Amino acid sequence: MTIFIVDIEAVDTRYTKQWKEYLPKQLQHAIDENVVVISGGETPQATTPGAFLNFGGTNVYKSKQLETIGEMFCKGQVADGDYFLYTDAWNPTVIQLKYMAELLGVDITIGGLWHAGSYDPQDFLGRLIGDKPWVRHAEQSMYECYDDNFFASEFHIDLFAESLNIDDDKTQRVGWPMEYLKDSLVQYKGMEKRDLILFPHRVAPEKQVDIFRDLAERLPQYEFVVCQDQELTKNEYHNLLGEAKMVFSANLQETLGISWYEGALVDAIPMMPDRLSYSEMALPEFLYPSEWTENYDAYLYHRDKVVAQIVNYMDNYTDLQVSLEKQRIKLNKEFFSGAALYDTIKQSD
Repeated sequence: MTIFIVDIEAVDTRYTKQWKEYLPKQLQHAIDENVVVISGGETPQATTPGAFLNFGGTNVYKSKQLETIGEMFCKGQVADGDYFLYTDAWNPTVIQLKYMAELLGVDITIGGLWHAGSYDPQDFLGRLIGDKPWVRHAEQSMYECYDDNFFASEFHIDLFAESLNIDDDKTQRVGWPMEYLKDSLVQYKGMEKRDLILFPHRVAPEKQVDIFRDLAERLPQYEFVVCQDQELTKNEYHNLLGEAKMVFSANLQETLGISWYEGALVDAIPMMPDRLSYSEMALPEFLYPSEWTENYDAYLYHRDKVVAQIVNYMDNYTDLQVSLEKQRIKLNKEFFSGAALYDTIKQSD
């Protein structure tokens, strides 16, 4: 069996850059099969403002991937039993891959990792395109093309199922293949902490950065930093995490949440709303009532409670480290390990 990774473009400041380096190695080690990466070439590093990708560049990238896949079929380089893993399931080339495999009679298995789509009203697709038939039918078609549809949280599966039809036999909650983070961030653990609180998310409407900026005015005794306000390298970002005592979220969209996991790995306390994927992932100690930040007006109404919670976390930073260790263990095992993903691919052989 050959495992073909149809990857997501690697933006230097995103985890996608690390996936480019680590995922092939991890798959090779776990499954001991030939691993081939299907890339789309150079990646536009300037993402569309507030977005995860460059909306034009991502289609150039995917088109080049499709060209490579088509040439592989023409040259007979795809065989029965091969596995295609899309690290971003929202990739229309999977429809053309399915077309070639079925018409040419090549028995392959296809898996895809779902991150977001129009079915999430807080995602760019959900906000700007919504439930237009073309996008919903496209997402349903892509879902049907995959033999294995992978999701990182039960919340995400439920969200998907609210708008699209799900087949339990084709759907799995697995951890994302990010076990490399434990080792790659160890150099930032144990850094000298200061009274620093980070907003590590994208500056986008669904992340509610205005709440964080208002908190900075209410709590001048602490340093508040919106990471995307600065042009940080990955190393500079991780240094900030290593120095921070807290990471804060008021997100209205989150199907996993990598930045708060990175923070937990380097002893930064997470303060998360009790909603979205946070509810199943976070220990109660690190959740606050969802209604406090459901929108900006709700935040203003509950602002004193939010402020008091931040002060409580900062004052009790040392005492919370025992709970934070329990949180790390839960995240490491259940959400940021590729073990279940690798097992599924292995069993397809």
